[in-house]
Amino acid sequence: MHNTQAFLEHCQRTYVKGFTMATKRTMLRTARNMLDVGKWPLFALLPPEELRLIRQACVFGSAANEAIYVTVNDEVFALGTNCSGCLGLGDTQSTIEPRRIDILCGKKIVSLSYGTGPHVVIATADGEVYAWGHNGYSQLGNGTTNHGLTPALVSTNLISKRVTEVACGSHHTIALTTEGEVYAWGYNNSGQVGSGSTANQPTPRRVSSCLQNKVVVNIACGQLCSMAVLDNGETYGWGYNCNGQLGLGNNGNQQTPCRIAALQGINIVQVACGYAHTLALTDEGFVYSWGANSYGQLGTGNKSNQAVPTLINMDKERIVEVAACHTSHTSAAKTQSGQVLMWGQCRGQAVAYPHLTHFTSTDDVFACFATPAVTWHLLSVDGDDYLTVAQSLKREFDSPEISDLKFLVDGKCIYVHKALLKIRCEHFRALLNETDEETIEIHQFSYLVYRAFLEYLYTDTINLPPEDAIGLLDLATYYRESRLKRLCQETIKRGITEENAITLLSAAVKYEARDLEEFCFKFCVNHLTAVTQTQAFADMDHDLLKNFISKASRHGAFKN
Repeated sequence: MHNTQAFLEHCQRTYVKGFTMATKRTMLRTARNMLDVGKWPLFALLPPEELRLIRQACVFGSAANEAIYVTVNDEVFALGTNCSGCLGLGDTQSTIEPRRIDILCGKKIVSLSYGTGPHVVIATADGEVYAWGHNGYSQLGNGTTNHGLTPALVSTNLISKRVTEVACGSHHTIALTTEGEVYAWGYNNSGQVGSGSTANQPTPRRVSSCLQNKVVVNIACGQLCSMAVLDNGETYGWGYNCNGQLGLGNNGNQQTPCRIAALQGINIVQVACGYAHTLALTDEGFVYSWGANSYGQLGTGNKSNQAVPTLINMDKERIVEVAACHTSHTSAAKTQSGQVLMWGQCRGQAVAYPHLTHFTSTDDVFACFATPAVTWHLLSVDGDDYLTVAQSLKREFDSPEISDLKFLVDGKCIYVHKALLKIRCEHFRALLNETDEETIEIHQFSYLVYRAFLEYLYTDTINLPPEDAIGLLDLATYYRESRLKRLCQETIKRGITEENAITLLSAAVKYEARDLEEFCFKFCVNHLTAVTQTQAFADMDHDLLKNFISKASRHGAFKN
């Protein structure tokens, strides 16, 4: 284990040495950003001015030798070997220089996935689905088996639907709609289309059976299997299962969706599928894994396959993202503080335990250690040399250099700009029209909360742990900032645990945040035994306790 760790650290230190000086400079320029396409060698020949324009990107192919990217102007380009016409350029010619995919320009891609043919499928902001590339098993959903050289609208049974997410296995495709429905098509030798048979599905067909009248919120595909997470946290799987990748406790293929009974009472919020293994993230930040494990990709410390979900001992903080790709046996995860872990097949090494890296995103793991080094999802990339209006405002927040107003909170200064505050907040528009003071003292809210509020006015985002977000929710209610109130609720939802659930529920009731109240209540009911043993439950307000017990009883929480 010690030798493996030394090997991994050596790889991380030396990975960048293989790049040209130009690419290294580009990587340094974008170091403050979440992602950097320069880590993928396919982009090494692009000039820096082109790299700075890239907003989204995907690297795919059997040797990570094909790429599609979207610029800030919403133009779509492709480059690479173009196997089976997968670049969507109208031919099968390889290209080392980017060529524009005219039909996709301006479409605003929101989801992209690819198979091993490869075939490529996207969903647009308008809810449309386009597909192209390999079609030997009708994975393009157009009713034929002819390869598609240009992106074509997938319309059968989807024309009146809005698709928000797509996922591809080796030669099949699934799509998720705004209504929580799942449609599937393509290769079906193991039941991965979920139609109840093993006949290939030439056009999109709704996956019903056990998913009928249920709302799906997340989908993923392994090579020959499909997974879906419901809005109530239940997880379903179907298709190939010889490695136990469906998590059902057996190795039999399933032709229709089956609920993973071993996860009963555990609320899953995200699944990710590797070649033949599955990772699942819970609402409490724990990770379960199951399926093939010959490279240690389950993170259990051994190489034994697991047919039922097994909790990974991270020995770290809360996990907020899991990552895997159907082309590899690599696994990755990101913690709440931004640390990135990896395990499984890492440059030929079998890493059986989650290994802490120096990376800043799970994408870096796949760029540097996966085989092939493809992207596990659609990358979102922001250039650094050209600052947008939003980026410029973010940079100037709490900077005394050109500010014309400061707030004094708990003895600390926060530097801002009057004009921006007037534009962004009705409260400040009224306040600053009545005063010319350059310093305003605030006593009602803490420094942490008030700074987060002012930063929100500059960035449209908040960055607070859930307990502190309660204070910001109080401020948002006081200042009647409805959007900030919604963001606080989302932050609290992401950070809810058994320990703080009652505290967050109490806050939701106090500030009349109905959606958050319902979310916290459901969480408490789903984790009732643990929640009722916390100190917060023991200290619960009498009226709130009475209402909670009454409502929980109506929901059947106390039935045997």
